[in-house]
Amino acid sequence: MRGLKKYLSGLFQGVRSLLQGMSVTGYHFFHPREIVTQQYPENRATLEIFERSKGELTMPHNELNEHKCTACGICQMVCPNGTITVLSKTEQNEDGKSKKVLDRYIYRLDQCTFCALCVKNCPSDAITFAPTFENAVYTRALLTKQLNKEGSKLQKKS
Repeated sequence: MRGLKKYLSGLFQGVRSLLQGMSVTGYHFFHPREIVTQQYPENRATLEIFERSKGELTMPHNELNEHKCTACGICQMVCPNGTITVLSKTEQNEDGKSKKVLDRYIYRLDQCTFCALCVKNCPSDAITFAPTFENAVYTRALLTKQLNKEGSKLQKKS
């Protein structure tokens, strides 16, 4: 008798839980809210991308083609899967001192896990994530990008 009571109690509890769930589903079926699904690609002009979204890594340059990257290599060291390669060269300045400057900043979008460790650990805030997401290409080689522009140089501190 005790086993039957326990069985029926569990059965009624399960049916009650099912009905509660179905009532929530029924309510939302008959009281639809605004459309949450965005109809991409038809709405490209009005598409809202959230500010926290991470699309691809970028290195902003100012109007004088200057960037903030000091070629310290911290972003390369903290990247968990080797997405970033920082190639630097040594140049002599007017004082005769040698200084390390950025030669090429290579970013492999196909290997990136979008963890943003590189952006968080950059001491000069030289790199950011852009909210772009249309990165489909036919050849994988097009996903390897050089972020510093040709002829760009380090921005002078103001």
